Amino acid sequence: MIFLSTLLVSVLITIALTPAFSALALRFQLVDLPNERKVHQVPVPRVGGIAMALGAFIPIICWRYADSFVQAYLVGAAILVLFGAVDDFRDLSPRIKFLGQIAAALSAVFLGGIRISNLGMLAPENYLLPGWLAVPLTVVAIVGVTNAINLSDGLDGLAGGISLLIFAGIGYLAYLVGDFSVGLISLALGGALFGFLRFNTHPASIFMGDSGSQFLGFSAITLSLGLTQGRATALSPILPLILLGFPILDTLTVMVARISRGRSPFSADRNHFHHNLMALGFLHPESVLIIYLFQTFLLLASVHFRFYSDWSLLGGYLVFSLLVLAGFSHAARTRRTVRRLDFFDAKIAGRLRLLKREGVVIRYSFRLFESGVPLLLFITCLVAQRPPLYGTLICAVSGAAILIVCRFRNAWLPGLLRFVLYLLIPFSVYLGGGLISLYADTPLLRFYNGSFGAVALLIILVSKFSRRKSGFRSSPMDFLIGILALVVPNLPEQQIQEYQVGLTAAKILLLYFSFEVLQAEMRGKMNRFALWTVASLVALAC
Repeated sequence: MIFLSTLLVSVLITIALTPAFSALALRFQLVDLPNERKVHQVPVPRVGGIAMALGAFIPIICWRYADSFVQAYLVGAAILVLFGAVDDFRDLSPRIKFLGQIAAALSAVFLGGIRISNLGMLAPENYLLPGWLAVPLTVVAIVGVTNAINLSDGLDGLAGGISLLIFAGIGYLAYLVGDFSVGLISLALGGALFGFLRFNTHPASIFMGDSGSQFLGFSAITLSLGLTQGRATALSPILPLILLGFPILDTLTVMVARISRGRSPFSADRNHFHHNLMALGFLHPESVLIIYLFQTFLLLASVHFRFYSDWSLLGGYLVFSLLVLAGFSHAARTRRTVRRLDFFDAKIAGRLRLLKREGVVIRYSFRLFESGVPLLLFITCLVAQRPPLYGTLICAVSGAAILIVCRFRNAWLPGLLRFVLYLLIPFSVYLGGGLISLYADTPLLRFYNGSFGAVALLIILVSKFSRRKSGFRSSPMDFLIGILALVVPNLPEQQIQEYQVGLTAAKILLLYFSFEVLQAEMRGKMNRFALWTVASLVALAC
C-alpha cells in the first residue's frame, strides 16, 4: 500500500498546489515572458517546479526519511529547487547557478555515497576508480545531466514527459532488483509529474521553470547512479547513459556546435532537437510526441538489455546516437520539410473541423462518456471489498453532504464532488483489486479492464472535439496514459501481479481525468453525476 499511497499523495498534492501557485505567480508577475527564442506567445507562470517538488518531497519524507541515501537526495534536491526558484524570479548569473548545482552534487556524493567508481567491463575485472577520480567524475556527471534536462525544457510538456519516462524506467529497474528507496522516490516523482503535466502540456498554463527542470535532472542522474553504483546489483553501470541518453545527446550536440562556431557552449540558440523538428515542419505536439517515442525506445532498451555486456550497451547507444545525428544532418543538408498531403489538408482536416463545428462526434461520444464513467465507477465500488468501519463512516458522511449540498447550496457541488471523488476513486480501485484474483483471465475481467481503455479513447475524443475554449484538453500525455490503460491489463497472467501497482494507478488516473472532463463539459450542472456518486458511496460502504 505504501507504493500506491506515495504515488497518489504526490499526484494529489501537485494537482492541488499547481493552480494555487499559478494564481500567485500571475498576481506578482512571476511569469516567463515570450521572446524570439521561445514558442509561447503570452506570459506564463513559471512556478510549477515548486509545486512538483513539494508533491514529491512530502510523501518521501513521510515514508522513507530515515534512509541516509534519501536524506542526501532530499538535501541536494532542495538546494537545486531553492537556487532554481531564485533564478526564476531574479535571473542568477551562470556562476551562481553552477555553485548551486555543485553543492547539490557534493551532497549526493558525500552524504549519500553516490560515486561513479564501477565501470563494469569497460575496466579491468574488479577495478574501482580511486576516490580522487571518482568524486570529480561524479560531480561532473550530476551537474552535466542536471543542465541537460534543464536545456531540454523548450516545448510544453517536453522535459516533464521525458523525465516521466526516465523515472518509470528507474522505478521498474529498482523493483526488479529490490531497491526500495530508489523505487519509492521514483514513484513520488512520477506522481508529481502526472499531476503537473496536466497543466504543462500544449498549450501550457504553467511552466516548471529552472526550479523544476534542475530538480528533475538532479533526481534522474542521482537515482540512476544510486541504482547502478556501489550496491549489490547485476545491473550494468552503463544503464544511466541509456536511460538519460537522449537529453545528453541533445546537450552535447548543441554545445559542440556552439564551440565550433566560436561561441560560448552556454549561449542560447534554437538548435536543440525539438527546434530542429519544428523547423522540419512538425507541429508543437508532434515534435513532443516524436521525442517521447525516442525516449520510450531508450527506456525499453534499458529494461530489455539490462544484463547485457557493458560494451554491447555502449556500442548500441553510440549506434543510436549516430543514426539520430545522421537523420537530422541529412534533413538540414537537403533542407527537407514534412510534406503534408493536400488531400489531408483540404479533405480530412476540413472534415474534422466540420465535425467539430457541427458537434456530431462530441454529441454521441459525450453521451457514452457521460453514462459510462459513472457506471464504471459504480461497478468498481460494487465489486470492491468492504472498507474498514472508518471508511464506511466517511462514505456515509460524504453521501449525506452531497445530498444536502444538492438541495441547498448547488454552487458548492463541483468543489465538494472533487474532494469526495479524489478520495473515493483510489480506495474503490484499490479495494476492488480482489476482482483480479477472483476472475483472473476470464472474459468478465477482460471486459472490465478493457472498459478503462475505452474511457481513455473517449477522453481523447471528447477533449479533441469539444467546442469549449478553455478547461481540460487532450495532450500527448493522454497517449501515454491510453497505452498504459490498454497494454497493462492484457499482460500474460503470470505477469499481472508484478504490474498490479501500475494497473491500479492507471485506473485511478483515468477516473481522475474522466471526472475533470465531465466537470468541464457539464459546466456546473453536476446533479445527475452527484446522484451516481452517492450510489457509488453506498455500494462501497455496503
